[in-house]
Amino acid sequence: EGKRFMADGLFIPEVNRNKEHISLDLKAKEGKDIFFRLVKDMDVFLEGFRPGVVHRLGIDYDTVRKANSKIVYCSISGYGQTGPYHTRVGHDVNYLSCSGVLDLIGEADHPPSIPGIQIADIAGGGMNAAIGILLALLARERTGKGQYIDISMTDGMVGFLPMALYLQNLKGQAPSRADSFLSHRYACYNTYETADGKYISIGAVENRFWKELCEHMEVSEYTPLQYDENRRQEIIDFMRSSFMKKTLAEWEAELKDLDVCWGRIQNLEEVLQDPLFRKREMVVEFQEKDGKKNTALGVPIKLSETPGSLRTPPPRFGESTASILKEIGYSKKEIKEFLDKGVI
Repeated sequence: EGKRFMADGLFIPEVNRNKEHISLDLKAKEGKDIFFRLVKDMDVFLEGFRPGVVHRLGIDYDTVRKANSKIVYCSISGYGQTGPYHTRVGHDVNYLSCSGVLDLIGEADHPPSIPGIQIADIAGGGMNAAIGILLALLARERTGKGQYIDISMTDGMVGFLPMALYLQNLKGQAPSRADSFLSHRYACYNTYETADGKYISIGAVENRFWKELCEHMEVSEYTPLQYDENRRQEIIDFMRSSFMKKTLAEWEAELKDLDVCWGRIQNLEEVLQDPLFRKREMVVEFQEKDGKKNTALGVPIKLSETPGSLRTPPPRFGESTASILKEIGYSKKEIKEFLDKGVI
């Protein structure tokens, strides 16, 4: 990353644990020389520029693979490297919009609601890139060849629409915001406010789970009416008024041993303190280089033989530049010259 990115306030340490960070000016000849010295030993190169930028910089796939024919080169962009939108700028909200996902999020008869997490960036871009890179590395083991990967965050979000497409094919009309089978239309799959202003989710899709909830609420007559169109609002209203009579903690105590498919809706602070995530090492403590203790998110993929862990704290912007340049053969004098010229 160039130093200009330091000023945008979007250098997020939380995603940089177990990593090194280098700052490099690819517009400078010396910066490009450093880049290609690094490329020789790379397995994977991942870039997130707007389509066309890597060609202008001279670090596009065709150029890079001449230096390393086995490299797996992955490009993440908003709308992909081809198609009518490929040069369009955008952010997460735009990719959710274009893909049709945002239209399905929020209250009925209200504008779509922007999620509080970046779904397109993380799932549509990052996760699909990781999957694509792993597939390409596996293919390289068999063929000995690297390849190019084109990841569109918007494509990734379109890939999240199989249930919406299924419901459209089933009913002959597109699902509406907050008014579909798995989005507030029925009482069995909904969210409810409790007496203390907190919220609980109910996901009793299957009738056996719905039956247990109805029996606990002493309204067994609602069991066969789980998806009844004529009385669905009556049942939703009943559940809303019922859940408002007790606190979330009281409902948790009542439902914890029942097969109901329920969950307390937690905020971030509650998640960080939840014993589930502490036990599963999804919330871990670590020590910064200055000695301060901090909290980080763990590794969600649990491997039996090669488990992941937080090994090193997040580096500061460009912190690893000098050490990496030294590893690939640059002298202290050369590194200082690069620093003085603004190359690193």
